[in-house]
Amino acid sequence: MKKKVLIVEDNPQNMRLLEMLLGAKGYTLLKAIDGEEALDTATREQPDLIIMDIQLPKMSGLEATRQLRQLPDFSHTPIIAITAYAMKGDQEKLLAAGCDAYLPKPINTRELPEVISEMLFPPPKDKPGPEGDNGEPEDSSH
Repeated sequence: MKKKVLIVEDNPQNMRLLEMLLGAKGYTLLKAIDGEEALDTATREQPDLIIMDIQLPKMSGLEATRQLRQLPDFSHTPIIAITAYAMKGDQEKLLAAGCDAYLPKPINTRELPEVISEMLFPPPKDKPGPEGDNGEPEDSSH
């Protein structure tokens, strides 16, 4: 099943870039142009991941993220913050608001798909070895 990605971006050029970049990866794309629309679309469509611009009309991406994190359905949904106005301390604020990652604009077209892939398809955790394998050499003295 295709993963759904919600793109929250008010700049038409950035939206087009994200659509081309992620559409080529086979994701189902949902779009919102402000924080209020992001909340509405997210609760209705239940995306697997959200790309959230921070500077948005009506409601900032930061506030939209805070509100989404208060809803049980979105407590673990990956949210990637993107912003052109990165100031010292912003990354900490974004992560504290509930964003899982932060990428500055202009969007790095190599890095963003990698970050999305890592969040949607995390590598499997270390699996335990065969039964009885405690990591110590076998005792061959019997």
